[in-house]
Amino acid sequence: MTKSITFSEYGAADVLHIQDVDLPEPGPGQLRIKVRAAGVNPLDTKIREGVMKQVFPVRFPSVPGVEGAGVIEAVGDGVEGLVAGDEVFGHLNTGGYAEQAVAEAAKVTLKPDTLSWEQAAALPVAAETSYRALELLGLRPGETLLVHAAAGGVGTIAVQVAVARGLRVIGTASESNHEHLRALGVTPVTYGDGLVERVRAVAPDGVDAALDAAGRGGEIAASVELTGGTDRVVTIADAVGAGKAGVRFTSGSGAEYRGVPAFEEALALFAAGKLEIPIHRAYPLEEAAAAQDASAGGHLTGKIVITV
Repeated sequence: MTKSITFSEYGAADVLHIQDVDLPEPGPGQLRIKVRAAGVNPLDTKIREGVMKQVFPVRFPSVPGVEGAGVIEAVGDGVEGLVAGDEVFGHLNTGGYAEQAVAEAAKVTLKPDTLSWEQAAALPVAAETSYRALELLGLRPGETLLVHAAAGGVGTIAVQVAVARGLRVIGTASESNHEHLRALGVTPVTYGDGLVERVRAVAPDGVDAALDAAGRGGEIAASVELTGGTDRVVTIADAVGAGKAGVRFTSGSGAEYRGVPAFEEALALFAAGKLEIPIHRAYPLEEAAAAQDASAGGHLTGKIVITV
């Protein structure tokens, strides 16, 4: 048995409970990992609430968490290049809010010693999402990118990758996070009413593309207006709004997944001192409900993680 955070019905954060569940066994091509830290994402909250059940159905009791870092304890048939005792991070098959989790070997990579457990757990979703979205937007050095929720878990990584690729980046965030964004080479603007005018004031030559990582509702319309069309607007946070506006929604499922090149780029930038991975706060496993509430509340600087 292994200790996990589970929920057996959809609802608010109080449906989360600590429970002993069967020890997961890795199948062919899989690994069992002793989790040291797990990333907390707004998606975790949406799945728990049931608002994503058409896209992400779960079997109860369900363990939240789609990313994490830890030590390999067991290796399934057909896995090459990874052995028990290796420290890894990546996307998980079984929930990361647990002492043990299973992952596809193809969706994890070795953790360098210079990367803390918390940083490693905070990186998989943000790095893969950033890489995938920027690839879909097809940006070239010198172009201008607008990123909504630029100081959040995904946004903080996305803007740094974009800057490293030679893009000019404008990021929306609350006033309290503007200095954080400036330190990353980003031009900050405050979100909310008047956003279009504020962006035009700092980008009189226009915006070439936009990435919505906020999903609050008004970002897509503002992005279409600022870029002059729907072709170069991507959202990772508002599938319904994307359908109504005719812009691209990307979730990273199936053939869209870009983990391997994303991890390679992120680790190279980190090693070169060009990528910060800020941790907003680390919560112990027992405080998973508070961690999810904090993540869903927004206004973060970096990522929330759970330590195990």
